[in-house]
Amino acid sequence: MTDVARLNRLDQEFVWHPFTQQQGWSEEEPLQIERGEGVYLFDVEGKRYIDGTSSLWCNVHGHHHPDLDRAAREQFDKVAHSTMLGLSHPGATELAARLVEIAPDGLQRVFYSDSGSTAAEIALKMAFQYHQQRGETARTRFIRMREAYHGDTLGSVSVGGIDLFHATYKPLLFETLAAEPGDIEGMERLLSAHEGEVAAVMMEPLIQGAGGMLIHPDGYLRAVRELCDRHGALLICDEVATGFGRTGTMFAVEQEDVVPDFMCLAKGITGGYLPLAATLTTEAVYEAFLGAPAEAKTFFHGHTYTGNPVACAVALANLDVFERESTIERLQPKIALIERRLTEIGEMPGVAEIRSRGVMIGIDLGAHDPELRVGHRVTLEARKRGALVRPLGDVVVLMPPLAISEAELTELLDITAESITAALASLPTEQPTA
Repeated sequence: MTDVARLNRLDQEFVWHPFTQQQGWSEEEPLQIERGEGVYLFDVEGKRYIDGTSSLWCNVHGHHHPDLDRAAREQFDKVAHSTMLGLSHPGATELAARLVEIAPDGLQRVFYSDSGSTAAEIALKMAFQYHQQRGETARTRFIRMREAYHGDTLGSVSVGGIDLFHATYKPLLFETLAAEPGDIEGMERLLSAHEGEVAAVMMEPLIQGAGGMLIHPDGYLRAVRELCDRHGALLICDEVATGFGRTGTMFAVEQEDVVPDFMCLAKGITGGYLPLAATLTTEAVYEAFLGAPAEAKTFFHGHTYTGNPVACAVALANLDVFERESTIERLQPKIALIERRLTEIGEMPGVAEIRSRGVMIGIDLGAHDPELRVGHRVTLEARKRGALVRPLGDVVVLMPPLAISEAELTELLDITAESITAALASLPTEQPTA
């Protein structure tokens, strides 16, 4: 038995993959990724693929970046982990200051965790406890967006809105109020109908990623901020997917000059290298948790690997690379290239709609029988041609590393277009293609 065959057998015998129907997985040959270089990933047989989704939306400067590698190695030579419960360390301290420096003015405090889900949970719990400790005990409700996604722990699922992911767990969740994305009049009615009851509104700014790259109209984020202020609710912006340049600015909220009360960060915070998350909040929120021990105003929440030193060291190096390589500035012509090419792809037979913001791209292939797995067919066709993409149902998602060159980006878009054509051609002839 070859090494590849052995690995595949072990995988299918022992591993349970995330967001994967394992029966279908067991019927296909797994793809074993062994190493990365720049925007490419290589499988165990040496075949090269463009990483078209940034290894699930997190890789920023490419794989095996020398500065990020060096930062991890140097920190390993010091200490791999030390708790932040009752202690601190230079990396977490310096990183908090750097995050505050680049965040919108007014976000002054940083609470670390280890994933986007936990960053969202922390914001929810802080918002709830903030109101309780201010005597606003009726403010126990949260407003979420339909088709929202904020992670997979129970609190973050409660403020999610994708039935395919979340409906099974409804008996375990707390009740939330659902707003229609982009409908500011509906948001105002919701806040007015529950005056004094809403602790916070939670949203992904500008674009809802896992919902299928759903774009909010211009001005919507700013209008929600104003409504929250008017009705005494806090605003939580989940920048886990949109942060660190994905929409064309460091953070999506910058594009509408909005300062949320909480901003959730993860994914790109370490350049896609290591698990780390941060929930940023204001001094006003922080001060509501100050008091004598007997008052029990402590935020009783934490994680074993909170502020892990190696992750913090890489995150600091990541921010240095953003500055030194002018990542955001160099991204702008690539966004223009994406917009030009997506106009062409949007005219292809079988493409129902294109939705994009910055380098976050959703190519909607319309409604098909789920049994046909059209999005998955595109994934397999792209793999044959040397690119890794991952669909959300029948929406083909692209989100390449920010460091991708224009030539590499062109190749990725060419492969995607060819793969869509091939996948649609493989459908049974009696099925519609859009």
